[in-house]
Amino acid sequence: MIFGYITFSISICFISWLFAIFVNGLLIKTSFYDSLSNFNFVRSKVLNTILFVSIVKWLIANTFFKYFNQSIRLQGNNVSLIELRNEMTAAEISHLIGFIFVMFFAVYKSLVESPLLGLTIMFFNLLMNLCPSLIQQQNKRRIDRVLRRKRLS
Repeated sequence: MIFGYITFSISICFISWLFAIFVNGLLIKTSFYDSLSNFNFVRSKVLNTILFVSIVKWLIANTFFKYFNQSIRLQGNNVSLIELRNEMTAAEISHLIGFIFVMFFAVYKSLVESPLLGLTIMFFNLLMNLCPSLIQQQNKRRIDRVLRRKRLS
């Protein structure tokens, strides 16, 4: 039973990535997208630690997940930080969309099937959607600091 819940949860999180890419493609053309690109919903390092962000960051860097989004890599000195930040924003917002999608799905499954299934879905949703979004927010803040220093120089 629990193995089935785990595989179902991972599957729905992967599906949410496809859904999120589609919705993000629609959102990117709106004025609302600009306000989302500067939105930081978790700034606390303590809360990021509680949410396993550093563990997920390590997993992304050291497993097959590192091959998923090659456009958000620093490669050489000719990298435009603004373009890199825009790619990170797209990834961050896509993961947030996926997180919200799966959250509603988890609530539905909790009510209709089993609260344990809903909790399992939310656990994997946290790891596969929320944490990557928080990682992108951390990275964007670092890029913003570098860009501010460049402007002041």
